[in-house]
Amino acid sequence: MNAEVHDLKACEVSADEARAELERLFSDTRFRVTERQKDILRYLAERRFNGCDDGAKAYSVALDVLGRPSDFDASTDPIVRIEISRLRSALDAYYQAFGAAGSVTIHIPKGMYIALFSGMPIPHEFHGGLEAAVESRQFPPVSDAAPVPVRPRHGYRIAAAATAVALILAAVAGFELFSRSPAMTTKPTVYIMMEAAEGRLQGEASQTRDALTTALTQFTTLTVAKAGYANVRSGAPIGRSYEIDIKYYGDADDRSVWWQIADSNTGDVLKSGLEKVDISGKSPAFVREEMAGELAQRFAATRGVINNIEIHDGPDDALGNACVLRAEYALDEGGLDRVLGSRDCLERGLAIAPGDPDTNALLSRVLLVGKNVSIDPAVQLRALALAKGAVSAAPMSDRAQVALMVAQFAAGRVEAAVQAGNRAVELNPNNGDAAAKLALVLYLAGYKDAGVAMVHDAGRAVDVAPRDAILVLALDAYSSGRYSEASLLSEQISCTDFMVATLRVAAFGQLGSPEAHERLSEITAKDPDFERTFRDRVAAWRLQPDIATQLEVGLIKAGAQVDKNAVASVTTP
Repeated sequence: MNAEVHDLKACEVSADEARAELERLFSDTRFRVTERQKDILRYLAERRFNGCDDGAKAYSVALDVLGRPSDFDASTDPIVRIEISRLRSALDAYYQAFGAAGSVTIHIPKGMYIALFSGMPIPHEFHGGLEAAVESRQFPPVSDAAPVPVRPRHGYRIAAAATAVALILAAVAGFELFSRSPAMTTKPTVYIMMEAAEGRLQGEASQTRDALTTALTQFTTLTVAKAGYANVRSGAPIGRSYEIDIKYYGDADDRSVWWQIADSNTGDVLKSGLEKVDISGKSPAFVREEMAGELAQRFAATRGVINNIEIHDGPDDALGNACVLRAEYALDEGGLDRVLGSRDCLERGLAIAPGDPDTNALLSRVLLVGKNVSIDPAVQLRALALAKGAVSAAPMSDRAQVALMVAQFAAGRVEAAVQAGNRAVELNPNNGDAAAKLALVLYLAGYKDAGVAMVHDAGRAVDVAPRDAILVLALDAYSSGRYSEASLLSEQISCTDFMVATLRVAAFGQLGSPEAHERLSEITAKDPDFERTFRDRVAAWRLQPDIATQLEVGLIKAGAQVDKNAVASVTTP
């Protein structure tokens, strides 16, 4: 036992005080963790109440709480470590934000699975903190500025005249450029009003509105205005704004809301809908959180209603928020041309606003798309620096943390990638896309069970499961020999990037389908280097050797001539 843990134990409160704090914490809607993490915390707490000073083992938590089989091996399945890491961060973040001086705090020390109930403030070194995961100060801002030319020591008059002409021309060019420069768009602002259909439900409606406000602020895609918008149209903020009117209904079996979104400036109704939550066997607090989460995803997710309107109505050459949204759409759909096309507007946006966290985050992800990025350390280093810059500028942004996860994984830093992914999910539990991307990282890194388990957390999307969640399930089906299921799942993914295309052809090849050769021909027609570069690109995905071999077998059965002499390698900066 280290000295710090010994000191915390010496300051522990009584069992009654500890139990009271545990129940108070669970009833506080601001403590945002999954039911599985609550079960883990209660399990650790009960062991503490029963006098266990050494904490629990990963094996015990896996079997007793997570329902894993008796052959569970923590060295190959990190699910316990991942869940407790997320729980630890959630506890630290909660007490940092809402803890009162002198109150009881619950802490899980790093490297131990034990719950401590302290009556003193938690030392700073115990908190997970972003410093350990980001270390952004080690990466200076990346600059693409050209070197300053050396002035010649002669020809001053000619140089001066040339300079004067150049300044005049530059001024004219600058004026023309300014007159036709693309718009710099900002995030939209939303105003929320919720009313109960019946007086008896007004209290529930008010609490649900507060929960929705919290859930919306966890998304980094829009700005939430102060409650009430009676004078919105007379004083609309810069950028587009929307009014969300919600009416709250309830009966014995469910709670439902009708909503509509209107343009604040014109009053035009743009979209409306109905959401319903079954209340059977659920606490009022859980119902509020579920309703708020569904509405937040509906309104604020990347492919939510408001951002769909923003990207549809925004100019094609717009910089700022519209460019960021277009880049996210392109990454999700997997079209290489569109992804590479979005890089130009991100670079231009970064030149105008170098500290913008969203532009930094998306440019980091866009840079890592392509055939050759895995063997270009300079690209990986810049992507990592951009992602760390995004996190440094916006530490509470799940978008920035996702970019950091992707960049760390591309650099071969799996543990750091998982840590960033966990942070993204903790910051915004309603962002199914972030959970799906973390699930894919876990699965690709060989933590298959953990990745598949995470997919179920990500499956709460508004309309369809996130792309990366389906990809995890398709890879898992393929690696388990369920080729028909893998084929069906891969066909449900709208994009056609390298991994999805490979899965589709390989599954058909394993099934002996006549479509296999046709699909392979379509891929090689668009990507003539597909067969020659297959192994290198699989290595860039950091796919486990067993699945990579199975995919190669499927491709060969489909008629592919995989280059046996290609040396699969990934350069790690």
